[in-house]
Amino acid sequence: MKRYRFRFCGRVQGVGFRYFVYTKAYALGLSGYVKNLDDGTVEAEVEGEEDKIHKFLDAVLKGNGISRIDDIEREEIEIKGDKKFKILYY
Repeated sequence: MKRYRFRFCGRVQGVGFRYFVYTKAYALGLSGYVKNLDDGTVEAEVEGEEDKIHKFLDAVLKGNGISRIDDIEREEIEIKGDKKFKILYY
């Protein structure tokens, strides 16, 4: 079990990216959250089995056809034991 914080830079706000991230995480049974940040980037914390996190990241990097990721920051963080994945609006 691992937990990572990702920060996605590019065209990731106003293009359905948070919902797209949510659907990919939910389908893989991952927990955590995704939210917009004030600087125009999107942050996601994702927790689960490492192979599923890799599948999640591969899918997210391909995009939803509208979004574009120019850069990604990745940091392994402490496991929190969340039960589900959610979209945060604050």
